Formats: sequence, C-alpha cells, structure tokens
Amino acid sequence: MELFTDGACRGNPGAGGWGAVLRYGENEREIHGGAGQSTNNRMELTAIIMALKELKRPCRVRITTDSQYVLKGINEWLPNWKKRNWKTANRKPVLNQDLWRELDRLASGHEISWQWVRGHSGHPENERADRLANRGIDELTGTA
Repeated sequence: MELFTDGACRGNPGAGGWGAVLRYGENEREIHGGAGQSTNNRMELTAIIMALKELKRPCRVRITTDSQYVLKGINEWLPNWKKRNWKTANRKPVLNQDLWRELDRLASGHEISWQWVRGHSGHPENERADRLANRGIDELTGTA
C-alpha cells in the first residue's frame, strides 16, 4: 500500500486543507478535506491520519510526504515525547498533541516506511496530493 499525502494552509494559521492519494497495485483513490482555522503542520498530520483511517486491515504501507515536521516527529521526537509525558525537551506541551497521539495510535497497527520528497519539485503523486489539499481549502471557503 502506498500513501502520498500533503497539507496546505492559507494564512498559517488560516483555512487549511489536506489531500491524499492511496494506491494499492493498479487501484488508486483520492481523498481530501478542509478545516477552518488550522496550520500547515496540522493539515500535514491530518492528511496522513485520514489516509490511514481508510485502511481496513493491518498493511505494509509506504507513506510519502514533503513534511520534515512529520518525518522528524514520527522518527525522532515521538519516542521522547511519550517518555516525557508529551512534553518537549524544553518541558513545554507538544504542539498538535491530539494529532500526534492519533497518528501514533493508527500507525501502530501497520508496518510503515516513511519517504520524504521535496515539495513542489514535480513528484507526480505529491503534486496530486497538493492539488487535493488546495481543493479541500477551496471547497471549505467556497472558492471551488
């Protein structure tokens, strides 16, 4: 299973959108949505969460994202946040903790490998996920 995800925000904070392309073999599906007051980081996390929620059974999944925040969070910061009761190294509450907890819960049911791509660099599925995220904002704000 492959998931290609992206988040977008106009204003940051501002109207946000998320999008994902789900691929299993020859089969593909696109999903997207939006949120009123949000941030780019929240939309990046939401895109992955919503894509994982579409999976009906445990899978081997490759998630491709252009978010360094998500990759560093899931691979480097998350274990220590959990050890410190969801506090940063500076003893402050982890931002977007609700989404990180949900991502951690959903990810635990799958065998996930993470891949980073540079945003807006022509990667076809990342560009599709970006268009879907922007569609989520457009539909939310009535500019679609």
